[in-house]
Amino acid sequence: MTAGNSNSENMIDLRSDTVTRPTAEMRAAMAAAEVGDDVYGEDPTVNRLEQRSAEIFGKDAALFVPTGCMGNLIAIKVWTHHGDEVICEERSHVNMYELASMSAIAGCMPRVARAEDGLLTWKDIEAVIRPKIYYDSQSALVCLENTFNMWGGTVFPTTQVDDICSHAHAVGLKVHLDGARIFNAATALGESVAAMCRNVDSVMFCLSKGLGAPVGSIIAGSGKFIDKARIYRKMYGGGMRQAGVIAAAGLMALEKSPARLHIDHKNAKRLAEGVARIPGFVIDPAKVKTNIVIFDCEQTGKTAVEWCDILYKRGLWAQDTAQYSVRFVTHCDVNEEHIDRALTVLQQAAAKLQGVGA
Repeated sequence: MTAGNSNSENMIDLRSDTVTRPTAEMRAAMAAAEVGDDVYGEDPTVNRLEQRSAEIFGKDAALFVPTGCMGNLIAIKVWTHHGDEVICEERSHVNMYELASMSAIAGCMPRVARAEDGLLTWKDIEAVIRPKIYYDSQSALVCLENTFNMWGGTVFPTTQVDDICSHAHAVGLKVHLDGARIFNAATALGESVAAMCRNVDSVMFCLSKGLGAPVGSIIAGSGKFIDKARIYRKMYGGGMRQAGVIAAAGLMALEKSPARLHIDHKNAKRLAEGVARIPGFVIDPAKVKTNIVIFDCEQTGKTAVEWCDILYKRGLWAQDTAQYSVRFVTHCDVNEEHIDRALTVLQQAAAKLQGVGA
């Protein structure tokens, strides 16, 4: 994909919700943040963020980490031993986009299962659990993802997560939830994140995606889990000092941003419906439940990378996710006008490709 300057005034950046910028209110909170040394547990703003996160998720404790990738890696490390296997969906973030850290650092191998829309069932998981034989590597952990990024922001029904947890625990497996966009899932379901995560052993969520904070993620679970997680955070280079400066923005994002996520979902639906009307692009708008829109461009004769380059030159930034899959992600820096402009760019580019317009 073409690189460029995302600060261009006229560029519509739909690559990801990671591109959001902190609000003026967040910047003011950052400037005024009370700070201390977080490695010593003395940063009061970080402590408030962790305490509030644990409360909201109904967990005993929480830990502020620099990135979601580090949060997932820490959880995998806590719940496994070298040589274990981690059961996850084939296109999950922990399998595809975390630089094989579960293998390179935690010493585990992914054991992939396949599921329609990325939403594993216990039947899918049970089929890949290793038998208890000394010469087989052993299954130790199930990693779920909610919402599921590479399947277009699909949402796990809470009853399905609960069923997986019940069966997994019965056979001695832990369950970690990559909830990078869990608040988007909660908005789509109309449920609380505490209810959605009540049975998972640990959960990670991002402050820096749809919630709009500039940096940071949270992992939450039992007190014993967080005690171990804190050790691995330091080991992996994630110990931060006066981190209250960024935790202040995260705290504001946590408290205020979930209430506006429905706007991003509405904009994503509008975008998907518009894309579906453009000849050559294939998408089912009914499947767009949150803020991620992935459409197929194979019928146009161009790859996703080629389309991203075409659109970038016209002021629209997209992301390729497979050879013929283009992804848009709506977020708090994108409004309805931006969506309409994006659709105009797509329509004009498709028409020019077909030789019927400019």
